[in-house]
Amino acid sequence: MWGIVQATGVAPKKIIIDCDPGIDDALALTLAHGSPALDILGITTVGGNVDLGHTTGNALRLREFLGFPGIPITAGSAGALLRTPVNAAGVHGEHGLGEARLPEATLPPAEGHAADFIIDTLRAAPGEVTLVAIGPLTNVALALLKEPRIVEWAREFAILGGSYTRGNHSPAAEFNIAADPEAAAIVFDAGWTVTMIGLDVSRQALAVGEVVDRMRTMGRLGADLLVPCVEFYGMVTATEGPAIHDACAIAYLIDPSLVTVDPAVVQVETAGRFTSGMTVTDFVLGDRAPNALVGTSLDVPRFWDLVLEVYEDVARRIGG
Repeated sequence: MWGIVQATGVAPKKIIIDCDPGIDDALALTLAHGSPALDILGITTVGGNVDLGHTTGNALRLREFLGFPGIPITAGSAGALLRTPVNAAGVHGEHGLGEARLPEATLPPAEGHAADFIIDTLRAAPGEVTLVAIGPLTNVALALLKEPRIVEWAREFAILGGSYTRGNHSPAAEFNIAADPEAAAIVFDAGWTVTMIGLDVSRQALAVGEVVDRMRTMGRLGADLLVPCVEFYGMVTATEGPAIHDACAIAYLIDPSLVTVDPAVVQVETAGRFTSGMTVTDFVLGDRAPNALVGTSLDVPRFWDLVLEVYEDVARRIGG
């Protein structure tokens, strides 16, 4: 991949990653850090998979383990705008990274709030920076409420979240949206085009046996992070394995051709007794302008070729 990027002369895509590490966030951050196609300007954290203290702590530990100490990590909202916080510690483990073995961080987070970091970074380079959110959308909503012009300043906005079929937090709703439906509604109604890489895509990205076997060859990266995360996340067999959801949104930013997207109007249900957090998706536009590009399929073989190649390069760099 390094050769491809250098040969084409394409400048890396500048990105901000808003996240809630989380096992799949850790795998996504590893991919983003390792890809020469991306230039991470900053990482912001939100309460979600586990509480904000752990999501921020996990991001800090990953930063030092993977070797990108110069990238600022800024904490944001601990919970939803209006609702009692929820988490997925039952899926990700009490501390959020399953059985991964990472040293404690020695460097602190940046000062300030994630929403302000997002605003300031987009303001400083309008049209140049892509924002990607792979956790609940609270920080992004707060940024929009404070400075609506980020809609104009962002080069692109993508999320891992939602579904046009069925959810995983409830039958109707995907976790990242269900954790803060009001924030998600603000984000989808803000006037930009949301690239929604949801469960319909990410459930195709299964870490099956041959994938995990290849991770086992990756030295310290495989032994201390990748394999313990994946095996904690779900049972691995020759044909089944856990979906590494968040990496799909990062892979899309690296190579959009991996994901088929279709224009749609997406509205977020905030009032439904059984459907709160549902991303109600209408692909029949009529005379309406779409507010989203919704992922519908993933080129699975090419996805894993990309991800594992990047992981192997990261493994070589950190050694062990």
